[in-house]
Amino acid sequence: MTSVDKTADAIATVAASADVLRHPGAGEHLLTEVERERAARFRYESGRVDFTAGHVLVRFCAARLLGVPAASLTLAQHCPDCGKGDHGKPYLPDHPGISVSLSHTKGVVAAAAAHRPIGVDVELTDRGGTLLDVAPRVLAAEELRQVRAHADPARAFLRLWVRKEALIKVGRTTLDGLAAVDLSALPLDLPDGRPLLGRFEDLELLDWADESQGAAAAAVCELPPRVVELAAL
Repeated sequence: MTSVDKTADAIATVAASADVLRHPGAGEHLLTEVERERAARFRYESGRVDFTAGHVLVRFCAARLLGVPAASLTLAQHCPDCGKGDHGKPYLPDHPGISVSLSHTKGVVAAAAAHRPIGVDVELTDRGGTLLDVAPRVLAAEELRQVRAHADPARAFLRLWVRKEALIKVGRTTLDGLAAVDLSALPLDLPDGRPLLGRFEDLELLDWADESQGAAAAAVCELPPRVVELAAL
């Protein structure tokens, strides 16, 4: 039985996909039939592994908050645009008071759970240079100025990108509306590599980096999220 985490109302985790699947409690047995079918449709094994790891890790986070076994949790998804349940925002049908979010990139996954709506995003830091091409379309004017003036523009942009993606996950903005969201008041660098907690309007925004995985992550929630290591789940 998982113990209730009485010290946190919002938690987030980043881990290598392979490490998640090596966790003693992990396995495809945790997935629903719909999730297993989706995993099987990936053309490459790496995609299947990342998908499975993300859907396992988000259960671990929710189980930590609820004090229940991860195997007892059913994860579902719903797309508000098409109404289908094989993609879209994840949720726990049996625990409507818990919000969950997940993200995955090549070989790395992130997940979060909270007693309020929460969003999480993770990206590999080596993607910053590629993503930088879209900066003029997704950044506010002051954000763009700060990124261009930064010693490492690609890394600075990636920090803004994961923040904005997390805001999309929490329903605060959309992909088309990113340039209207101005996060220029928040620092672009983490203090000594430690997680940084800031505020955007009424939301708590947590930035952190997993240097061992070469990943940048952000989580946003009305409650202050904290990072929990995979080993503690």
